[in-house]
Amino acid sequence: MLTVHPDQLQTIKDHGERAYADECCGLLIGHSVLEEGIWHRTVQGVEPAPNAWDKQTEWPQTEGFSTTRRYAIAPEDLLRTQKVARALGCDIIGVYHSHPDQSAVPSECDRKWAWPQYSYIIVSVQQGIACDLQSWRLDEHERFQSETIIVKSHQQ
Repeated sequence: MLTVHPDQLQTIKDHGERAYADECCGLLIGHSVLEEGIWHRTVQGVEPAPNAWDKQTEWPQTEGFSTTRRYAIAPEDLLRTQKVARALGCDIIGVYHSHPDQSAVPSECDRKWAWPQYSYIIVSVQQGIACDLQSWRLDEHERFQSETIIVKSHQQ
């Protein structure tokens, strides 16, 4: 279960629209609590990051794929966000990215590179307009399962 504020979702959608036709990406910071076998994550902040897929030499570059079909967060952006999260008393709890002209469903590449402790928000951006947004998490069999998004203001 992932609790987010409407402004945070709007930040993700806006980032996806600005980056179109490339994939956008960023990190979610907040808190995670495991209750009765279910992760409850609350987003405290959204940290956009540049898509560094084309700049990373240590990752395998799949023929024909670029930032239009892949994303990567550079180590220095991950470190910067870890510092921001710690200063707020939070952790990195997830990743978001867009799927230009594709559904908000994880790809095999998304699954292969995912970490089980994170939530993964995917926003579908069709012809430059964000139209669907879903959250996913890896289960114990390394398969993505849909994760419920609860939209809640900070005052509630």
